[in-house]
Amino acid sequence: MEALLAFAAALLALRLAGGLLARWRLRRRPELAAWAASLGAYALASAALAWGAAWGWSEASFRVYYLAGGLLTAPLLGLGSLLLAGVRAALPIALVYCGLAVGAAIAEPLTAISGTTIPDASEHLDFFPVRLLAVLANSAGTLAVVGVALKTVRRRPIGNSLILAGVAVAAVGTALLGFGEAQTAVSIAVAAALFYGGFILNK
Repeated sequence: MEALLAFAAALLALRLAGGLLARWRLRRRPELAAWAASLGAYALASAALAWGAAWGWSEASFRVYYLAGGLLTAPLLGLGSLLLAGVRAALPIALVYCGLAVGAAIAEPLTAISGTTIPDASEHLDFFPVRLLAVLANSAGTLAVVGVALKTVRRRPIGNSLILAGVAVAAVGTALLGFGEAQTAVSIAVAAALFYGGFILNK
């Protein structure tokens, strides 16, 4: 059941990412591309959840999960919000960060990983540099999303409310990591749907 829920969440997030990418191809608005990339990373993280639940967690599945879900999703969401607000300087910084995150996730040594429950990052990753990078990047991305949403909430009340709800659901999902893949997958699916609705209404 856990694997099926995670796989369904991955398909939903991927479908929503595809919808945003289609809109970007029509409008060429950079924030749409950033949001599509973020939901694509969310889909990849959920696919790694399905992988771990179905066949047991391994070094490869954990690296994919941590890179996509822990290092890329929130910063790319924040990038989209900053681009929507006209902060174009955020784009080159985000691109450099994404390259750094991919390199760090690949190069970071891991202790042995096994089992069918989501591995605790603190038990397998050193705090510096990868976990520190995740904390800083997720904090910055979340602050950007929330800050832009609150700043423009009067102009776009429904869309921004959905985005803020998505942030809250994603935070709850992070808190539920220790409870298993099923709860985390459901939170990913709900958060992705809320984000998508907010993005579409804001555009």
